Amino acid sequence: MNFLDRLELWSKDKEDFLNNFRFNPYFIAEIGVNHEGSIEEAKKLIRSAKENGANAVKFQSYKAEKLTIKNSPAYWDQSKESTNSQFKLFNKYDSFNSEDYFDLKKFSSEIGIEFLTTPFDLDFVEELDEILPFYKVASADITNFPLLKKISSKQKPIILSTGASNIEEIKTTLEYLSQFNVQVILNHCVLSYPTQISDANLGMILDLKNKFSNMIGYSDHTVPDDDYLVLICAISLGAVLIEKHFTLDKKLPGNDHYHAFDGNDLKSFKNKLQKLKLITGKQLKEVLDVELPARENARRSLVFSENFEEDTKISENMMIAKRPGGGISPSKFNEYIGKTLKVSVKKDEVIKDDHFL
Repeated sequence: MNFLDRLELWSKDKEDFLNNFRFNPYFIAEIGVNHEGSIEEAKKLIRSAKENGANAVKFQSYKAEKLTIKNSPAYWDQSKESTNSQFKLFNKYDSFNSEDYFDLKKFSSEIGIEFLTTPFDLDFVEELDEILPFYKVASADITNFPLLKKISSKQKPIILSTGASNIEEIKTTLEYLSQFNVQVILNHCVLSYPTQISDANLGMILDLKNKFSNMIGYSDHTVPDDDYLVLICAISLGAVLIEKHFTLDKKLPGNDHYHAFDGNDLKSFKNKLQKLKLITGKQLKEVLDVELPARENARRSLVFSENFEEDTKISENMMIAKRPGGGISPSKFNEYIGKTLKVSVKKDEVIKDDHFL
């Protein structure tokens, strides 16, 4: 099911949506500019994402001169990406034009994966709208109302990342977007590259869920480890959309390779989600078939504590609860206090109603 179909189901019946997709999040493989300016590498990344279980691939469409001034400082870990200027970094990877993205869209459609790109300027919004089923807005543009106005004019859903923003800014932006009558999905995100696990603050997903009625996702910038605990925790807390940078080789220097998934990570993560779904199981408390033998034999029945003659009036200490179950439940012991035996009984004999007058 594509994202728009999921969004429609969410709008109609959130409980039904969660029953279907609680452990099957919509996964966006954020290729970004990890293609290093090569169309062939971009297509390899798209194919790897598809083969390993992603629902969509996403690129970043910008031109450095429209995005940042030339003396803009770096805000990432320069031990991982040594470029000391935003302009210099973005200028390295802004070679794709609209024709390239149309080509990548065509390729994505041919192999059966949804194509997305985040447009960082008004021109790219206009040029690429035809091939975008919905829009993803980066955290840094949550207050960029001119860009949001242009995007909203296209009347398509918007995924809005909330990194480095506070609740009042999110509220203000949602109020601004409400005039355009577009659906907005909120992504929890930490705008730090890479994000340390101690900074992931996944509890903020709960705050977004409590304060807003929007669908909630998670954009992750932590370095993946073998247990994928960050993403699994995000899903357990309610994220139904995951966005994660994607690469063919995590050892490549700089850019977004070092905190990305590769194909093996994505496949392993999806397998772990299936295990999580299996572990979570039913969401309504009931007796399971596997518990029936224990329910029968590990529970207790009321039995007589000693031998008693007929006409004896029963007191509390004349009954005891012992295994197995199947007889009268100990929860009913008060009902038998004061009753009179009509027959003689033996120690450990299971108490029955026909023992009494």
